[in-house]
Amino acid sequence: MKLKIKDVAEKAGVSVTTVSRVLNGEKYVKDELKAKVQRVIDDLGYSPSHIARSLVRQKTNLIGIIVPDLTSSFYSTILSSIEEAVSLNQYNLLVCNINEDTDKEYKYLNIFKEMRVEGIIIMHEKLNDEIRQFINKLDIPVIFSSVCPEDQKFVSVIIDDYSAAYDTTNYLIGLGHERIAFIGGDLRDVTSGKNRYFGYLKALTDNGIPVVEDYIRFGNYKTQSGYMLMKEMLASEPRPTAVFAVSDDMAVGAMNCIHDHKLNVPDDISIIGFDGSQLTELVRPQLSSMEQPIHEMGKTTVYSLLDLIMDKPSAPKEDIILQHHLVIRDSCKARS
Repeated sequence: MKLKIKDVAEKAGVSVTTVSRVLNGEKYVKDELKAKVQRVIDDLGYSPSHIARSLVRQKTNLIGIIVPDLTSSFYSTILSSIEEAVSLNQYNLLVCNINEDTDKEYKYLNIFKEMRVEGIIIMHEKLNDEIRQFINKLDIPVIFSSVCPEDQKFVSVIIDDYSAAYDTTNYLIGLGHERIAFIGGDLRDVTSGKNRYFGYLKALTDNGIPVVEDYIRFGNYKTQSGYMLMKEMLASEPRPTAVFAVSDDMAVGAMNCIHDHKLNVPDDISIIGFDGSQLTELVRPQLSSMEQPIHEMGKTTVYSLLDLIMDKPSAPKEDIILQHHLVIRDSCKARS
């Protein structure tokens, strides 16, 4: 039979209110009495219901997060920063990995609502009409992290992906490259798809470099995708001298493909990625990358959401745009 709070109260010879105050860490209980109640709790092995306590306190200290793909080095890295910031503020995180399945997302959002989470973080932007309507009706603060969907009223914590892609392409052009290939993401993604693609195109146009369709491919941000798309581009004649991939994972896939075809990075083909994940320093040669401030982005997301939850005057009203930074390592080389 499951123990109840009244069982603890009877055993300790105190009121249910006193036990509740001990459990909630309130200061209106004398130390001696608090120690007595705590001994009974330990002896009985009593564990209070989180849901029941939340109903009494009208506070769950839960934050829900929707992640599109936990296997991505970017999402796993930023999630670590988010979890750390959430924990430091005595909140708990409910992580839902949807693998870009909108049906799963709708199910998880309903679970968040039922569990009375105090805030929601969403890390993708392919929202269908059903999900848009659902989150717009929620009486729960919502914030987007690393993405900025079109036509949404919520705050996003992002970088300027268009300018970042423009700067990345310009860097390769500055090294003397003109045959610059592009391994892009899903164009349904405004932030990492369209904005990075258009930034690449603009840099080529501004420098008078023609756009070559054979040098442009679109993948799913994963390593295998980068490998297969690079394999297709190696068949181009002439082949590209540099490749800009819009995720570090795809850049590593492209590097592996080049190696498997008995070519060298960066002597034969320069490679640059995007995100600045831990993966960049684990591969050889180490990967140059347009770095998003991943840890800062994660922490800023959490603290902005907490401000929204507490309805602070400092709560953000507009998107928060963080600075991108190009990190040069060993995978790029000037054209001789």
